[in-house]
Amino acid sequence: MKGPRSVPRWVWAVPPVAVLSLVFLYPLGLVVQQSVSPDEGGTSFAPYAEVFASEAFREALSTTVWLAAGSTIGCLVLGFALALVIAFVPFPGGKAVSKFIDVFLSFPSFLITLALLFVYGTVGMANGVWTDLTGAADGPFHFLTTPWGVLLAEITYFTPFVVRPLLAAFSQIDTAQLEVASSLGAKPARIVRQVILPEALPALAAGGSLVLVMCLNEFGIVLFTGAKGVTTLPMLVYSKAILESDYPAACVVAVVNIAISVGLYSLYRVVSRRAGA
Repeated sequence: MKGPRSVPRWVWAVPPVAVLSLVFLYPLGLVVQQSVSPDEGGTSFAPYAEVFASEAFREALSTTVWLAAGSTIGCLVLGFALALVIAFVPFPGGKAVSKFIDVFLSFPSFLITLALLFVYGTVGMANGVWTDLTGAADGPFHFLTTPWGVLLAEITYFTPFVVRPLLAAFSQIDTAQLEVASSLGAKPARIVRQVILPEALPALAAGGSLVLVMCLNEFGIVLFTGAKGVTTLPMLVYSKAILESDYPAACVVAVVNIAISVGLYSLYRVVSRRAGA
């Protein structure tokens, strides 16, 4: 008697592939199809030529890139400084701060923006204290509705995504190396530069790559700050699709945003793999 034949391995891959195709690949394919389907009918790359030639797209692309790059640099600098303090400077509540960072990662981005509006908004606490103390009719803090407000909100929200891998990297550093360097007369700045920083570079690269990808696709922060004149690629997709009902143009911008994001995410995965993250 022969036993039942074993099921080919490829059969087990059919259900997850089918689900993935239905909930992700099919909608993505519709977006790509719509991007080459002008309102006049047929298939054409005219929507791409029209969008690429528009000043709105070029401004949105440049705004998205410089905001993402600026936020990433700010997160790297601030995250490295915070991770150094938490990991190597003993202070009361250090463990609680480290655990809070893990909780902070679960917060929605609009919540952080809303908190900044309460503090630095036009009718926020800072302006309220200023008007109470000086008797002025208006406070001096109005930067949240500018690109700098978006930059501050993104740095505030995304910095923990850099701190977390850095703390994991710092936990692997042998404290004996720091003690030996200190006993040989090395100052703290030199210890950080020559001992700690080389160990932190892979984590910095991985965290920075992840932050860059997320900043490129951030929508809630830009929307909730109400920054006038700040149009990123996600905001342009929203404007074209919802406000103008120009779906081919919206899909073109979405395809460009997806292409940039996938490329950067692939870079992030390579960096993370080399860093062991």
